[in-house]
Amino acid sequence: MKIVDALVAGGFRLMGGIPPDCAHTIGNRLGDMWFAFDRSRRRVALESLQQVFGAQRSASEIRSLARRVFRNLSRIIFEVSWAMQMDEKRFRRYVTICGLHHYRQAIARKRGVLLMTAHCGNWELLTLVAAITRHPVGIVYRPFDFKPLDRFFRAFRSRFGAQMIPAAHAMRKIMRKLRNGDAVAILFDQNVDWYEGVFVDFFGRRACTNKGLALLALQTGAPVVPVFMRRVARGFVAEIGPEVPLARSGDKIRDIETHMRRCNQVLEDFVRRYPDQWFWVHRRWKTKPYHAWPPNDSST
Repeated sequence: MKIVDALVAGGFRLMGGIPPDCAHTIGNRLGDMWFAFDRSRRRVALESLQQVFGAQRSASEIRSLARRVFRNLSRIIFEVSWAMQMDEKRFRRYVTICGLHHYRQAIARKRGVLLMTAHCGNWELLTLVAAITRHPVGIVYRPFDFKPLDRFFRAFRSRFGAQMIPAAHAMRKIMRKLRNGDAVAILFDQNVDWYEGVFVDFFGRRACTNKGLALLALQTGAPVVPVFMRRVARGFVAEIGPEVPLARSGDKIRDIETHMRRCNQVLEDFVRRYPDQWFWVHRRWKTKPYHAWPPNDSST
């Protein structure tokens, strides 16, 4: 296994040696190939983009946008390879952080901070941005099935001090981090099964949305602060937004739904501004509300 680990790390180091402009071109060409040959992912992206933007964009514009999505995703692996060879000081030259005062205000409340993030731009580089803020951060993640790759990304994500928290049985570790006043970053933008989420609006359709952020915020009082990474011409911008207000009506279910709808609205606003930088290849609306399911027996 050590040999496989060394091969994985060596492959990333080799890619990191490719000049950025050349890596950009290679990433685009790989994205074009992926778009051309992966019919399943292409169909998911095109259908979702059509439903969201079809009223404002032509079919050719939707297809061009989808191709840019595949290109952007293909460039992530080269950017990780490039970033792994940088120290924090050098990496700072390529990153602009907007809205840092929102994060500092949340930290000052001393209840911990829930960083709400998503698969935008190059989300893998958010771990390096966390180091720039000089505040302890835990990152909830789902391990890769291929263990050598998982070990590589764990090392990459944690090399500036972030603590990796596997999503399975994560609650105790998350609560401990928040009690210590630390931040915990959670990706919340993917489809979940009905028992893990609540159905709230996202781009005009009911999407089963992970309710973990709302549950944690209600239980601990930790502010939920959005942070998204987007790619620009010569680097990246980390956008930190104002705290997402927490609903406290006394009706727990309603409060969870309200809060997660607000979180979806924040993400939707970002995606509308930068539609090619979100993870459209994912089946975000896969889980259907129960009332959309046809009964098995018309007599019941």
